[in-house]
Amino acid sequence: MPRGNGPASKVHFKGTTDDYIVFVESPEELENWKKDKSIPLVQVVDSFKILVSHKHGAQGELDTASKSSLENEFGTTNEDDIVKKILQEGQLQTSTVSSAACPTLI
Repeated sequence: MPRGNGPASKVHFKGTTDDYIVFVESPEELENWKKDKSIPLVQVVDSFKILVSHKHGAQGELDTASKSSLENEFGTTNEDDIVKKILQEGQLQTSTVSSAACPTLI
């Protein structure tokens, strides 16, 4: 994700207990990965941090998801598996974000 003000692409997954966010490099990279799973996730995902917005949708304040939250929602704490599920089933959103809005990624 670019620092400062710039476009940010993220995938929002509405879970049963919380809303989960994963930032991706670009919408094009995400679409390429969905068509060809042999593309390494490192080329698609901007940060392997799984974030939560505390039920405030894709626009809420973001914090790093706890292991217990991930286990409760996804039945695992394996972040690669969780990221894949979020990328496949979540909704892509692109917006302009300032670095102050998401200090956990800096």
